[in-house]
Amino acid sequence: MRLKNSLLLLLTATIWGVAFVAQSAGMDYVGPFTFNCARCLIGALVLVPLIVAMDRGKRRQKEVPAENKKVLILGGICCGLALFLASNFQQFGIQYTTVGKAGFITACYIVIVPLLGLFFGKKCSPLIWGAVVMAVVGLYMLCMTGGSGGINRGDLLMLVCAVLFSVHILVIDYFSPMADGVKLSCIQFLVAGVLSGLFGFLFEEPKLSQLLAAWVPVLYAGVMSCGVAYTLQIVGQKGMNPTVASLILSLESSIAVLAGWFLLGQQLNAKEITGCVIMFGAIVLAQVPVGSKRENTVAEN
Repeated sequence: MRLKNSLLLLLTATIWGVAFVAQSAGMDYVGPFTFNCARCLIGALVLVPLIVAMDRGKRRQKEVPAENKKVLILGGICCGLALFLASNFQQFGIQYTTVGKAGFITACYIVIVPLLGLFFGKKCSPLIWGAVVMAVVGLYMLCMTGGSGGINRGDLLMLVCAVLFSVHILVIDYFSPMADGVKLSCIQFLVAGVLSGLFGFLFEEPKLSQLLAAWVPVLYAGVMSCGVAYTLQIVGQKGMNPTVASLILSLESSIAVLAGWFLLGQQLNAKEITGCVIMFGAIVLAQVPVGSKRENTVAEN
């Protein structure tokens, strides 16, 4: 089960890594709030047929488990609010800082998650803390490759984004065992999409022609990055230590660089390749089981 969940989270990181291309292209046509509104609402719509089909299948097999709708709705709202804040801080922050610094600062959630988790009784084994240190080193070598200057407004926005994505991971960790993952994901997209739309109408001038011009990146971000990847995140995080989950998801940065290498012909230097190798090493280390049964229990609780 743990290996299956890890593979689901790795697939999530892969989709998100490639989605950086779509997000960058989409910003050429529409504003951040409008882009996130469109992608989240598309993500919610994509999941509706899946939810209907799953419910019909359960009824046919007479397997309709009791569902706490209050927990489902509350969890969807909380996840959606965290996603709305994190994704929009990210979109705005990218406009004021370099891509390398944005990738490194955002991926700092791999450090923030275990730190925040300590306040909620989430303990980690020494191996996981070692993997966190390796991941930070790898991300630094991968992303901080040029002379990018000091901290600016964009860097601060991205730091807030990293904290909010950490909160999003912990909120999912709390609600995912108690609710259907697909339904929870659908509600979070609806909440994030509606909130982004409201702010888009208040602070931007969304036009249908702009959305149609950006239909390819918006559709990829909506169907794959939202509808598929965020749902895989919720399903994959069930029973997973949130720190381990954040480590796997942080591969998004490495995959984004690799996607640029293969799809756009962007070359990696020796430092960047070394960073990728260290990142993958951190993920492997995080998956190594702790020796005793008691230590395993501590690592997973």
